[in-house]
Amino acid sequence: MENKQIRNVAIIAHVDHGKTSLVNEMLKQGNVFRDNQVVEDRVMDSNALERERGITILSKNASCVYNGIKINVVDTPGHADFGGEVERVLKMVDGVLLVVDAFEGPMPQTRFVLEKALSLGLKVVVVVNKIDRPDARVKEVVDEVLELFLELDADEEQLNSPFVFASARQGISSTDANQMGSDFKPLFETVISHIPAPQGDAEQPLKLLVSAAEHNEYVGKLAVGKVERGSIKVGQNVVVCNYHDSDKKVKSKIVSLFVYEGLKRVPVESAELGDIVCVAGLENVTIGDTICDEIAIEPIEFVQIAEPSVEMTFMVNDSPFAGKEGKFVTSRHLRDRLYKESVKDLSLKVEDGDTAEKFKVRGRGEMHLSILIENMRRDGYEFQVSQPKVLIKEIDGVKCEPIDRLYLDVPEDCVGVVMNKMGVRKGELQDMTPHGNRMKMEFLIPSRGLFGFKSEFLTDTRGEGIVNSIFHDYEPYKGEINRREFGSLIAHEEGKAIVYGLFNAQERGELFIGAGVPVYAGMVVGSNPKGGDIVVNVCKTKHLSNCRASGSDDALRLTSPRVMSLEDCIEFLGDDEYLEVTPESIRIRKVILDHNMRLRERGKMLRGEI
Repeated sequence: MENKQIRNVAIIAHVDHGKTSLVNEMLKQGNVFRDNQVVEDRVMDSNALERERGITILSKNASCVYNGIKINVVDTPGHADFGGEVERVLKMVDGVLLVVDAFEGPMPQTRFVLEKALSLGLKVVVVVNKIDRPDARVKEVVDEVLELFLELDADEEQLNSPFVFASARQGISSTDANQMGSDFKPLFETVISHIPAPQGDAEQPLKLLVSAAEHNEYVGKLAVGKVERGSIKVGQNVVVCNYHDSDKKVKSKIVSLFVYEGLKRVPVESAELGDIVCVAGLENVTIGDTICDEIAIEPIEFVQIAEPSVEMTFMVNDSPFAGKEGKFVTSRHLRDRLYKESVKDLSLKVEDGDTAEKFKVRGRGEMHLSILIENMRRDGYEFQVSQPKVLIKEIDGVKCEPIDRLYLDVPEDCVGVVMNKMGVRKGELQDMTPHGNRMKMEFLIPSRGLFGFKSEFLTDTRGEGIVNSIFHDYEPYKGEINRREFGSLIAHEEGKAIVYGLFNAQERGELFIGAGVPVYAGMVVGSNPKGGDIVVNVCKTKHLSNCRASGSDDALRLTSPRVMSLEDCIEFLGDDEYLEVTPESIRIRKVILDHNMRLRERGKMLRGEI
């Protein structure tokens, strides 16, 4: 049986190829908004952090109606670090819209998400977006997409996937690249004709796979998933079970039921086969669980989410300024927040550390963990994090590390300096293709070789370079990589930074702070480009006397300090440094704050005593 009144589709693509803009226009033309309603750009990016950064971080559900058929749309992230969000929602849909930029063509994340979709046997509609770009190369991009299908061993039916040519910004689409349409009608019709309706047995007992989890302050935890079999109604007695945990069989009851209409969750009494629903009242449910009828407990297998590759240690803040700015500062607060996040985000793994104040947090990449840190500080948490480290595995007795496939697009005159940096970071050139006055380069590089690379790369290419990477595989350890060619400028004492002290300190390197900023002994206040750590007294005041020399009272000029973002700070961190994160401030500090104790520890290390 199939429910012909529903289509469930996910929008997948590389970052910045126009997924969210496409969903925006689908909702507009699907009559979700009133004619006179003011609609924000990228209305699906509801999270404040998403709007600031211009990227999608969390998968979100919406729906629109075309010719009486309800189209449930799932908008997914495009950044490789959030690939786990894409992997889990693909079990909830029957087909995907693969969005590809008409100039850039298939990119690393395009390959990753398409491979996942093909392996699940989902139907694909390829949307070549941004065809209104003056540098669009539609014909070449179509050929590149077909080559990608072949590389991923697509079957004959998948190779015959339809192409739709669109401009999401203008709200137009067409099935003919040479003849532009006037609306999204061709796209809607292609989705309805090519993406299959949900199939299953509506007469059999309920079976629903939980693919996402949300939280509502009024009704508590919400489990989101597609009704795979039967139907569901409010008040129904169910059992929550799990394919990978045969002992989990929790009896429960459906308290509330919601479906998506436009961007809103609308309460309903019942839902049919193929509907994407939100279920409230099941407190013990997690992503990957199956909600079954009491008379037929049959769990559904859930997709295996790719393992994390980067680890950071989160710990209670113990700096001299601890507890001054944060609302949640204890280890209990930190532990509860991290474990709660790991339930919501399957790509995130959390373990207790070697002390009660430390927790090991593993994620898909630096950005994955930095988004978690930023969200926590905005929620009022105060804590410290260590330098990120890659997860080393032992495979067949050989020490192996994660390797990333790195794609660079650089101006021709920057190729030499980029190749030099890649050599230092153990990158191996795989491919090099000229593209006008630019060069496209592909490398295999250890994941740890990419720590701190992006800011260096943008400096080397004068801001014109484009960098993308995606996890490739585990390979034998490539040897030591010197991450830092610079050292730190370290504050000598606690106090407020003074112009006189900063003026003397700026001769030693680049400063991160300006006058009037509170500092403490052991806090990093700048970088030393010559390498090695230097202790500076930024709180030093001018000695007062009644002797005056010509020019001694001239105004002291300070160079503008370098404003460090959260990502910049994480990239800067050394082995012996922590990042102190509070709702108000971000500070880099030494693990050992006392200068004399740091020297003793360094001496022990040099003598091999530790």
